[in-house]
Parts: sequence; C-alpha cells; structure tokens
Amino acid sequence: MKTDRVDTLLRDGPILTMDPQHGLIPCGYVAVHNGRIAAVGACQPGEKLPFASMDTVSLAGRLLMPGLVNAHTHAAMTIFRGLADDLQLMDWLTHYIFPVEKQLTADWVLWGTKLACLEMIRSGTTTFCDMYLFEQAAAEAVDEAGMRALVGEVLYDFPSPNYGPPAAGLAYTRELIERWQGHPRVSIAVEPHAPYTCSPELLRLCNDLASQYDVPLVIHLAESAYETEDIQKRYGARPVAHLDRLGLLHSRLIADHVVHVNAAEIARLAEAGVRVVHNPESNMKLASGCAPVSAMLRQGVTLALGTDGCASNNNLDMFQEMDTAAKLEKVMVQDPTVMPARAVLEMATLGGARALGLEDRIGSLTADKEADLIVLDFEQPHLTPVYDYVSHVVYCVRGADVLSTMVAGRWLMCDRNMLALDEEPIFARVADIAAKVRQIVKA
Repeated sequence: MKTDRVDTLLRDGPILTMDPQHGLIPCGYVAVHNGRIAAVGACQPGEKLPFASMDTVSLAGRLLMPGLVNAHTHAAMTIFRGLADDLQLMDWLTHYIFPVEKQLTADWVLWGTKLACLEMIRSGTTTFCDMYLFEQAAAEAVDEAGMRALVGEVLYDFPSPNYGPPAAGLAYTRELIERWQGHPRVSIAVEPHAPYTCSPELLRLCNDLASQYDVPLVIHLAESAYETEDIQKRYGARPVAHLDRLGLLHSRLIADHVVHVNAAEIARLAEAGVRVVHNPESNMKLASGCAPVSAMLRQGVTLALGTDGCASNNNLDMFQEMDTAAKLEKVMVQDPTVMPARAVLEMATLGGARALGLEDRIGSLTADKEADLIVLDFEQPHLTPVYDYVSHVVYCVRGADVLSTMVAGRWLMCDRNMLALDEEPIFARVADIAAKVRQIVKA
C-alpha cells in the first residue's frame, strides 16, 4: 500500500460532509495537506489507511463537519453588545447606534473584530461576511485570527467617521479591493448600507464599482415595514422594485434580511440570482418581522444564514441561529415540515458558501476544497443518544460543544485551547473601549 504523507488525519468517527455525493459517513476519515482536503472516505476503527501524519485526531465520540458560514454580521459591534436593547429599529439606529458610531475609531474596530473572531472560532464559525466602518482594520483582524471573511466598508449618504463624504467612501472601497486582491482568506465587497440611507446615484456608483472589479455587492434590503413605506413614498416603488429599476438585481448581489417581500418579489429575486441572507434572531429582537424563507426555498433562491451584529442579536453563535431559523418558520406557517434540519444546516454551510461566492472552496468536506472544518464533542448529556446527526446539529448542539476549529488546514482552536488569538489582551482592550462608550452614551 502506497503511503501519502499528510499534515493532519482525522479518523475513526462520524463525518457530516455536506457533500451531496457523500452525505454522512458513519465512520470515516479526512486527510488534510497543504491547507486543503486531500481525501475523504469511509473506514473501520483502527483500519490501516494509506496516510502518514504527525497530527492524527481521533473522532471517537465526536462529529466532524464543515466550518459554519456567518453570511451577515457587523463584527466590531461586539463592543456595543447590549448597549441599547428593546427598541424599534429606527430608534435604535438614529438615537443610539449612529451617534456612538460618530466616535468610532480604527482601533475600536480592530479590537471589536478580534473579539468577534474569538467568539466565532469558539462557536464553530470559520467564514463570515462583514459590513462595518474602518474595514481595513477589520480585515487586519481577520488576517491575524486566521479566519476567512468577505468584508466591506459600509457606504451611505451622510458623512462617515472613517472616510468622510460618500465619494471618499467609494475611493476607500476601491483601495480596499486593490489592497486585498489575491489574499487567500480575505476578500472585499462593495457594501451600500440600505435603500433608505443611499441615494439612487450612490447605489448606481456602488453597483458600477462592484461590476468593475467583479466583486459582490452587499446591502440590507426590505428589512422593516418602515423601509418599505419610506422607499414607496420617495421613489414610488417597493425596495425590491426600486433596486431592480436601478439595475442592482443580479447574481453578484447579496441581500441581507429580505423580510418584507411578496410572492412576485421572491420570484424576481430568484430569477435574477440574488443571494439572500436570513437573520432570524436579529429580525425577532428588533421586531422587523419574519422573512418568508420557506417560500424562498421553494422558489430556488440561494439562501444563507447570518447572526447580524452583536448590538441586535446579541451573539454570534450560528448553532443557536440554526435552531431559531428552523423553529420560527414552522411557527409562522404553522407547518412542522417546513425548514427541515437538513435545509437549515445547508444554509449555514454550503448555502453560505454559495451566497458569498466561495462554494468552490468551502462549505463541504470534499477533496480539493480548503480545509475549513470543526470537531464537535458529542459525549454530552444533551447530545445523547444520537439517532440523526443532522437533527442534533440544528436542534441540540451549542457553540460551546465545538472542540476544535480549523481554517485552511491550520488549527485556530484545538481541544478548546485557543491557538490563533491571545484572549487576555482582547478582553482587556475591549473593557477599556466599553468604558469610553459608557461615557459617550451618558453625555
């Protein structure tokens, strides 16, 4: 038997591949070499395999699966976690978030994003899509943490504490795109905030920039009843039709929330190839409504899952988000068969990868894809017994059940030991920032 040398060999346990051809392997192995998955297959416990590795991980009592994809968040808003709760969306934005963000600095974003990366690594997320301010600092934090991310500077009509006027924001985004081109884990999107904060002209310019560099365009869309009414009054069309008129409905568009849409709008989104990110917990907390996700699934819309930011969720645990997404839709349509566990899990893995344009690289444990994976501890009371691993992952697993997290073949956390980031300086720096935020809010 020819023996291939690999960097890491995970073996002798259940593997949830999320690969349509393999599905669940009851007992198998994954070989990792040079940051990629070299091989995936079934085996018997203790069976001799054609691989030699200095790092061999037993999967006995564990589950191996792809890392989760958090397709919409504002990572640095960890520093505002719990700052202003139980408010209407526009009240929350205009009277709390926007005012405190006027004092935002690149340093705050750097440390807030590091904290977010720490939380996501510990709860099994390996890739995320970020929209916020000072995103050069966010990208640097992602790079340091070893995670994978699509990031973009939020753009709107009013001045930003980072770049100033909107025109400078477009220039800043262009610089980000060119600076991070070719990076193996960090990529850039063009990210206008929302139809109600961006003029038609700004939206067109954002679309042109995204088209020029062939990068994703990310926007909050049809999030609240207020937005629908406001856009209708201003432009004589609902938000989806408004973007359609401007030429923004296409396969590069990633639309976040998409709560207030009707059947015709869903059909149009599907036809245009728009990718939609569902954020159930944030939508619930802000009482924005419940997105018709089962209807979107039936229409063939590419769907992903996101937590939104910690100021409106208030955590980044994608396992909790999956549980909520499945149960909320069942209640809303009064049908326990909609949003089955498999569909929700796909939204958080391969669906998220598709939404971010990364499906050829991540989202499933498939040979030649990048080795972004997590190991779950199934020797837990709340995970015993196991009749269906997919069901348990969606309805029972918690972020704290993640033992190990790997991105591009590198362990970021192993057996709950954080390897990628030094936690103590992050906690200390964020505590200092929080003290300043308290002073701003009191003033």
